[in-house]
Amino acid sequence: MGFEEGSTGHGHSKDGLVKLSLGAIGVVFGDIGTSPLYAIRETFAGHHKLAADHFNVMGVVSLMFWSMILVVTFQYVAIIMRADNKGEGGSLALLALINSRTKQARWSRGIVLLGVFACALFYGDSMITPAVTVLGAVEGLAVAQPSLAPLVLPIAVAIIIGLFTIQKKGTGKIGLFFAPVMLLYFAVIAVLGVLSIVQTPEILWCLSPHNAIAFLVHDPTRAFLALGSVVLAVTGAEALYADMGHFGRNPIRVSWLVFVLPALMLNYMGQGALLFRMGEAGLESPFYMLAPDSLQLPLVIIATAAATIASQAVISGAFSVTQQAIQLGFMPRLRIEHTSASTAGQIYIPLINWLLLSAVLVLVAFFHSSSNLTAAYGIAVTGAMLIDTCLLAVVLFRLWNWPAWMAVPLLALFFVVDGAYFTANLTKVTSGGWFPLLAGLIIFTILTTWAKGRQLMMARMREGAMPIKVFIQSAASAATRVPGTAVFMTSTPEGVPHALLHNLKHNKVLHERIILLTIKIADEPYVMEGKRCHLEDLGHGFHRMVLKYGFIEEPDVPLALANVHRCGADFRMMDTSFFLSRQTLLPSARPGMMIWREKLFAWMMRNAESAMEFFRLPTNRVVELGSQLEI
Repeated sequence: MGFEEGSTGHGHSKDGLVKLSLGAIGVVFGDIGTSPLYAIRETFAGHHKLAADHFNVMGVVSLMFWSMILVVTFQYVAIIMRADNKGEGGSLALLALINSRTKQARWSRGIVLLGVFACALFYGDSMITPAVTVLGAVEGLAVAQPSLAPLVLPIAVAIIIGLFTIQKKGTGKIGLFFAPVMLLYFAVIAVLGVLSIVQTPEILWCLSPHNAIAFLVHDPTRAFLALGSVVLAVTGAEALYADMGHFGRNPIRVSWLVFVLPALMLNYMGQGALLFRMGEAGLESPFYMLAPDSLQLPLVIIATAAATIASQAVISGAFSVTQQAIQLGFMPRLRIEHTSASTAGQIYIPLINWLLLSAVLVLVAFFHSSSNLTAAYGIAVTGAMLIDTCLLAVVLFRLWNWPAWMAVPLLALFFVVDGAYFTANLTKVTSGGWFPLLAGLIIFTILTTWAKGRQLMMARMREGAMPIKVFIQSAASAATRVPGTAVFMTSTPEGVPHALLHNLKHNKVLHERIILLTIKIADEPYVMEGKRCHLEDLGHGFHRMVLKYGFIEEPDVPLALANVHRCGADFRMMDTSFFLSRQTLLPSARPGMMIWREKLFAWMMRNAESAMEFFRLPTNRVVELGSQLEI
């Protein structure tokens, strides 16, 4: 499954391992790297307050260490990252892989719904991460200069607006600065942690698991509530898996084990040592209090830069997930702009960008502080992690064929840990946890409505479709043939496209060469060029063509046609006309979906990006014909 041992994933060579590992530090670890800004503080001073005494501090820091070992290192880095789809990771990539192998299984629909809900929760995370990380960093101003406290909110809003505004320029140039800034940030927090540990070396005993166990056993109720904040130390674990396609499996593993995990743990232990010395007084901001007064302002600047990078990574992730969702049929076509001529993965989706910005600003205005936002933060992350474990169960049993004696204990451990964190976060629903659940439910409804609507629409179109052989026999000799090529885009590779019937009905002509073209998206990220095109000669100048693309590839119909040389004369765009059919959907009482969902689907159809732009068709060679369809 996946790559052989020793590969770096996604075709990356060992020679570039160091370079890719440094690049991964700049992009992949921003979310989990900024957790020290608020994780310790929220565990003791958050919604379920905990006394900052010796026993609790030792137990919490120990619990954070072993959570990073179990969840991030063992569950994600060691196990889940092996479940790649041709080098790509993330819930949708994994879902596509599972779906391609288990389409006939009765339970496969439930797995698909789980994967789609994980995708919906990711969007909730994409809204909360910029708000909580930027606010958490800028709040350091109030620690360094208390007189600047009133400026925290305006400065955070300005940074967030600036961050979303520059998205259309692309992240290529900005990305060059990501790795050095994050390297500096991790080095600084590690050094600050070491300086604090040296003053109170007793904190090193937290590395023993008995402290975490004793904390959980001593007061189970209080410890359970504390788990809702302890989990903040592992938020961003799923980003390691989702960004695997950009860097490869091994560079991410190296970055985590060699640099990021030690830096984070040193800082958490440093904050714990600080609380040993200062007690409750250190809870105002144990992260910033690690630095001497004279260095707190520079630390605010470095932390704010790191928070901005963490936000950038999750915004770029939202663009990538949206593109995958569109290609896999869970979302209508949206305008996608390419911000790099050389790197296919660098994209910008205006609608998603401005919707995210609006949601982040609403969150900042409504919650006011990172402390309030952390209540909303955990549910989306732990929910996604729990779903990843469900998907992993399918992988272990159906794709990798692990024996039960190996798979069951492993899955039991993951379900216990992820389930405990998720249920602990459910206690914060009334304090703000309702937001990601509401956002996830709305997005889940949109994604499933679009997928179901497309299924119904194609089924209705197939019902009334004339068999192509019957059409060719009756129309080929009777209609007037005109020079040139006509390409009729159709979503189903059977029957006669509506646009062809309408064109013959109104114009009463057929072109010399007629291509019935269907674009199919495979359950894998890339399709080899040799397998791109399937061509069938139907006779009388009619050809059925299917172009296949991976779910992260961008369909380019003119380019694909230029590479086809098995269909008579080569395609020349000036002699080729593209005919599109635009359906006007009429909601009906026929069984399928509830009326309100049918109306939602019809609205999404009306506002979807034109197939002309999405498939890169030449604008002066496109003819669009409308029709009405009941669903």
